[in-house]
Amino acid sequence: MKRGFSIVALLILSLLRLSILNGNAAEIGTWKAYMAYHDIKEIEKGGNILYVLASDNLYSYNTNDQSIQTYDKANTLSDCGISHIAWCQGAKSLVILYSNNNIDILDQSDNITNLSDYYNKSMTENKTVYSIDINGQYAYLSTGFGIVIVNVSKAEITNTYNLGFRVDYSYVENNYIYAASSTNGLYRGLMTDNLLDKSNWSRVGDYIPKTKTIDPELLALAQTLNPGGPKYNYFGFMRFTQGRLYTCNGVFGAAYDPCRPGTIQVLDNNEWTIYQDNIAELTGHSYMDLSEVDVDPIDKNHVYASGRTGLYEFKNAQFVKHYNIDNSPLLVASSVGGGNKDYVLTQGIKFDNSSNLWCLNSYSDNNILQLDKNNQWKSFFKSELMISPNTSLQNMKDIFFDSRGLMWFINEHWNKTALICYQPSTEGIKLYNSFVNEDATTINVTFVRCIAEDKDRNIWIGTNMGPLQLPANQIGTDNDIFNQIKVPRNDGTNLADYLLTGVDVTCMAVDGGGRKWFGTNGLGVYLISEDNYSEIHHFTVSNSDIISDYIQSIALDPQTGEVFFGTDKGLCSYMSDATEPSEEMNKDNVYAYPNPVKPDYTGLITVTGLSYDADVKIVTSNGVLVAQGRSNGGMFTWDGTDLKGKRVVSGVYFVETATQDGSSGTVCKIAIVR
Repeated sequence: MKRGFSIVALLILSLLRLSILNGNAAEIGTWKAYMAYHDIKEIEKGGNILYVLASDNLYSYNTNDQSIQTYDKANTLSDCGISHIAWCQGAKSLVILYSNNNIDILDQSDNITNLSDYYNKSMTENKTVYSIDINGQYAYLSTGFGIVIVNVSKAEITNTYNLGFRVDYSYVENNYIYAASSTNGLYRGLMTDNLLDKSNWSRVGDYIPKTKTIDPELLALAQTLNPGGPKYNYFGFMRFTQGRLYTCNGVFGAAYDPCRPGTIQVLDNNEWTIYQDNIAELTGHSYMDLSEVDVDPIDKNHVYASGRTGLYEFKNAQFVKHYNIDNSPLLVASSVGGGNKDYVLTQGIKFDNSSNLWCLNSYSDNNILQLDKNNQWKSFFKSELMISPNTSLQNMKDIFFDSRGLMWFINEHWNKTALICYQPSTEGIKLYNSFVNEDATTINVTFVRCIAEDKDRNIWIGTNMGPLQLPANQIGTDNDIFNQIKVPRNDGTNLADYLLTGVDVTCMAVDGGGRKWFGTNGLGVYLISEDNYSEIHHFTVSNSDIISDYIQSIALDPQTGEVFFGTDKGLCSYMSDATEPSEEMNKDNVYAYPNPVKPDYTGLITVTGLSYDADVKIVTSNGVLVAQGRSNGGMFTWDGTDLKGKRVVSGVYFVETATQDGSSGTVCKIAIVR
């Protein structure tokens, strides 16, 4: 009786501790999408549900209980980037067409059936779907070559009519199928004929355009709804600092998608703040193509953003001041007229620890500038950063200060791609623009795209030829050799391959466990072990819930381990198993979740708040060892099995931790109910 009472009491205490410490902790290995639902394109009504296609994403509104439901690849859908939706009353389902021609069918219980046949079909014709038109239980897809008919109830393609011309929309009338083509006119075919034979289709008139309009009343209702999320799906630059994710579109440069709205979007505790963005009305010229954003280290509500049109200051999400050629040393790009305020290229900014803001002025007769904490400008002009008498490097960006106090940045431009190291205290500068590996092989780097420092103080760059490492012991010397990490094949040949050689690495981040996250241009995301020899994960759209294989930015929440991926289709995240280590382990910051572990839970049990490479042992109440290992940064995960791989029984388990050298540690408890 005493033992039973003890276990129950500990279960209750554990549950209370969970709710206090980390009641909303996400499970390791889960995905989340942060999609925009701002720009309404189509609305379909199915019974008491409104389905709204907005910013290429989907949400619904229940007119009975006023509830809003969002849909994305992480929780319901098979894909992302929706081009059209259509309600099929005959099948009581919503047809969802993606821009890549994948098809989902969503029923009224929010169950998804994926119809990928059209997406997977290899064909030379133009597969673009211009319209979805419903007749009974069928959806008629008007394509660049003809009409594809889908039986929505059965989720199958029943017929494909290759007419050899573009069909903009179709309809059924008096037992005829009509195909309206903006290039060929209006055609029709009798439904009882063999319409696979193009000769059974005849031209019956000229093309009359049909615009799909949204019912004004439904649109007015949808405009009052708030499904949450950001305003835009633009996340080319992200910085996680002071507990918040600060983002902007961040893609202006050597290979950019121009004219994106200059909007800063900040995620704080699952809530989005959209910074004031009607700034063009206030300044009289463009507010577009922001490249980077940074936060004052002594005031997280004091924010600067930079990009194509200069430098912008914000306070509490409101616009304060614009710096350009009128009120600062920032200069116009030499390739445009001297008074053109739309091209004051300030693509790189970063605060130092003393609240001085460093700025890079590209493509001008200037380069390194500082706006100090007293709001005074200083110039640190360097001739090494000029490619002609009045033109600096064209795309200087990604400033960061390393553990030595050195300032690093890159020039992402084919004309002179480079890694740059600047010493603020001495104003010394060094350019790395010749890339030779340890085998004396020249690497033909066209673009240096990103930069980071690992836990061993090595500097890494992501290039179009893969990741390169500048060893810590070479920094400050005349040795300019870059390491291409050799990964052993372990096949008995004693051969090795360069790490991710030839992979276009667009962004990277180092997590609390010293592991490297590499985002790529079309190959998804790689997670590489701290020793650089093992591929832990390779996430792509085909094997995970990541929303795109084209990764533009990566940011880490050091406290939770959430890894954010900015892609060409929006923002998503993955809950990883590594956090930043704690300097000290104690009973207040070391805890386990979920706790208690309920009978239906099959995921990993997480212990967090640990020091770097901490020793972890999990024992029964009688002191029997059931699991052990070392922390990954500040986190340790356990699958709930013993040393023999069997699931442990109900009970209270003790987590005993010790620092790397075994000098100190703490104990927390995990209650398991089977």
